[in-house]
Amino acid sequence: MSIERARAHLKKYGLDGRVRELALSSATVELAARALGVEGARIAKTLSYMVDGSPVLIVAAGDIRVDNRKFKDAFHTKAKMLTPEQAAELVGHAVGGVCPFGVNEGVKVYLDESLRRFETVYPAAGSGNSAIELSIPELERASECAGWVDVAKEAAKEVEPQ
Repeated sequence: MSIERARAHLKKYGLDGRVRELALSSATVELAARALGVEGARIAKTLSYMVDGSPVLIVAAGDIRVDNRKFKDAFHTKAKMLTPEQAAELVGHAVGGVCPFGVNEGVKVYLDESLRRFETVYPAAGSGNSAIELSIPELERASECAGWVDVAKEAAKEVEPQ
């Protein structure tokens, strides 16, 4: 199971005991925020892309969107998200539980600058109903990230009808 894989990875850092399995789904930012009782921005969503034939994960704040121009500047290629089938096969976690812990060999993880405004964030832990609260230094260490990138833009706010 993917959550067990993530938990085993987190154990190397003494963090496995902090994984929370939730009664409610945490498969989207909105669902995770509701299940955890936190603002959606603090959900550290993990987005999966194909870069030069290899999967790349970007962990970003829950309230951002990826800016295509910034992505291309950072990775020298167009942003192309993995399909759910590709994510499960190439990353090792199914969509809804994709996280930077216990991923397949060769998957590079990057943290987006949008996370730095928080003391702690909540990434998934390998399943559609799991999460772990980590400080930014803990996330940096446990994700074994290849580095930090700035590929985010603020998500468009929906305008309420007048």
